[in-house]
Amino acid sequence: MPRVSTYLNFMGNTEEAFNFYKSVFGTEFLAPISRMGDMPPSPGQPELSEAEKEMVMHVELPILAGHVIMGTDMLESLGHERRLGNSMTINLELEDRAETERLFKLLSDGGSDQFGLMDMPWGAYWGTCADRYGIRWMFNCPSYPAG
Repeated sequence: MPRVSTYLNFMGNTEEAFNFYKSVFGTEFLAPISRMGDMPPSPGQPELSEAEKEMVMHVELPILAGHVIMGTDMLESLGHERRLGNSMTINLELEDRAETERLFKLLSDGGSDQFGLMDMPWGAYWGTCADRYGIRWMFNCPSYPAG
């Protein structure tokens, strides 16, 4: 089922922040926290330190009225820095690849294609862009094998 969620970026304290939000809203994570070390290394990227491997890759927490907040840690070793404009992203979870491509094309027109749509190891057709107004959008669509 399609849904819209809000994606939050932190500089190493995602787990702390989400445990705080969990206590505020009295809800539980939708799945166990995924760690950076759970992902296969990206070609051409430096190996993560042991501390970075423990940082949050992904976490989801329902808050109010079915709305879900998600979060990740940004990594200084990869040149990430949190600044106005990249601390929050609207995440669109779609079920149709063609609709994902249509919305990505329209929202990135006049903006920037930050990570073009691609199949990811976690099973999603994924990408991000900033629209012409500087609002960040993330796209997640289940990825199905070709054939």
